Amino acid sequence: MNSEKVIFGFFITLAAALNFGFWTGEMDRIDHHNVWELAAAIVVSLIATVLKFGDRTQLGAVHLATSLVADVQLIAGAIIWSWAATTPAGLTPADMALVVSMSAGALLANLISVVLMISEIITARR
Repeated sequence: MNSEKVIFGFFITLAAALNFGFWTGEMDRIDHHNVWELAAAIVVSLIATVLKFGDRTQLGAVHLATSLVADVQLIAGAIIWSWAATTPAGLTPADMALVVSMSAGALLANLISVVLMISEIITARR
């Protein structure tokens, strides 16, 4: 068993799982979405991105691109949350819906990355 591939698969899957956990719930309900789960999703997504550097194949480039998209979406969501929390109105349901929609975009990128990883595993076995 290749420990490098295990770590790579772990972080890709964990990034998707944490993002899904944050995304789950009613979009505009602030109490359905935890700021620490978003923070964890960002950290793990950034780690997954770093692990994707160095692969010089076309598939590696697409892996890196999906990871960068997820990073941008999640960081944008965190910036929106931080900015909205400092306004006089505080974090509103509309603000939370925007943060969650940014997370949904990141989730789509994470799912593409997981599908690519699985397809790579299947083709490597044949």
